[in-house]
Amino acid sequence: MKYMRIWHGRVMTFTPGNIGDVGVCYAPSSLKRLCLCLALLFFAMPLFASELPKSVQQALSRARIPEDAVSVVVEPVEGNDFLFSHNGDVPMNPASAMKLVTAYAALEILGPGNTWRTGFWSEVEPDEDGVLQGDLYLKGSGDPVLTQERFWRLLRLLRERGVRTITGNLVLDRSLFRAPQGNPGAFDKRPLRAYNVAPDGLLVDFFALRFILRPEEDGVRFMMENPNDSITVNANVALGTGGCDGWRNRLDVRRTRGHLDIAGDFPASCGERFLLLSPLSPDVYIDGLFRSLWRELGGALQGKVRSGNTPGDAILLAAQDSPHLSEIVRDVNKWSNNVVARQVFLALGGNGAVSTEAAAKRVADWLAQQGLDFPELVLENGSGLSRIERISADSMNRMLAHAWRAATMPEFLASLPVAAVDGTMHQRLKGTAAAGRARIKTGYLDGVRTAAGYVQDVNGRRYAMTIFINHPNAISGQGAIDALIRQIAEGSFAR
Repeated sequence: MKYMRIWHGRVMTFTPGNIGDVGVCYAPSSLKRLCLCLALLFFAMPLFASELPKSVQQALSRARIPEDAVSVVVEPVEGNDFLFSHNGDVPMNPASAMKLVTAYAALEILGPGNTWRTGFWSEVEPDEDGVLQGDLYLKGSGDPVLTQERFWRLLRLLRERGVRTITGNLVLDRSLFRAPQGNPGAFDKRPLRAYNVAPDGLLVDFFALRFILRPEEDGVRFMMENPNDSITVNANVALGTGGCDGWRNRLDVRRTRGHLDIAGDFPASCGERFLLLSPLSPDVYIDGLFRSLWRELGGALQGKVRSGNTPGDAILLAAQDSPHLSEIVRDVNKWSNNVVARQVFLALGGNGAVSTEAAAKRVADWLAQQGLDFPELVLENGSGLSRIERISADSMNRMLAHAWRAATMPEFLASLPVAAVDGTMHQRLKGTAAAGRARIKTGYLDGVRTAAGYVQDVNGRRYAMTIFINHPNAISGQGAIDALIRQIAEGSFAR
């Protein structure tokens, strides 16, 4: 591998054991001493390398990905004696690796202990018979993880507070922030996919219906996991053959008013799988889920469900806090949850933010305050589910090195998938030196494949690493990414 040092704006290249073009100084003795001092200073400066390791080069060649479509930066998080940079300053689409920026900024700006509170309010107290004579207000705070289970517990608490029958309407208050809804199919023409759900001040259960598909001898058993009175599901899925890759694309999902029709076939080789779909608008989804769960708890809603604002003099009847942000960022990074990432990102804009621009500005301002000026940074929604988001590998790695020294490092590090252990890396790098040693956030879009995080080598030294691939053949780039991580873990990268 060739190495470089930057000397007065000049790149000097050499190989180990060769002192390069500063090794000889023809000058009087006094100048020789000065020359020697300068030479020593030169070699005390951080060591740079730019030639990709052979294992990575070979993997890229097999994938037919040119090296100029790849950015790589690797550096130790402790000490500054080695830095590898290949196209490190080139702005690239990071895909879901952008979640690292959102997660770190959120931990630092909002704090690991930050929570979101959701509550039921009313203008009157329920009477002795449990009748609430008026409207019930459900006020959201942008909670990113108000799941069905936690929503049920909130309803259970409302019942314990004496409410049984609601004579008025259920008013949904999402006024804390109003993110533009837009077209859920604008990104990839898949409007029913749960990852395309837009942020919402009252995001209940991700507005997603969860289905379980289980192959059995006589066909496919299709089960709806979460109840919802707003829709009827008609499933006619046959037992299919072949591999499991792309099994979702073998299902034909059609939505009509009040109905969801699912047909196609499901390969027996898949075993049991989960399918998440979001066919309902937020109001309709919450309407159906609330009525179903409230009925199970012995309650009744006589009015309708509509959007509105909670009166200033309303009485709090029941409330529930979200888990701490330190737990929520694990959903963001471990399983690359786009919906949660976008919720957290929008929260960075402050209360009442009506656009992601406010959140993007706050993140950029905070980075600048930390000495992390990233002029190429483009943030659209903070999740990486974007065609316009950009950051360079050098900027990403600088942020990772900064995060390593931050007070929130333990929470940030714990949010990353561990190679061969959990999250989106649980099947990667098994049986290699990287297993259990690499904590990596991956990213994937059409034409984009990325990874960034930390790797501990077999000698105990830890590195921050970033690799971005932006190329039409990026789908085949996993081998190159794994080769890079593996070589760092083996302790041979800087040799």
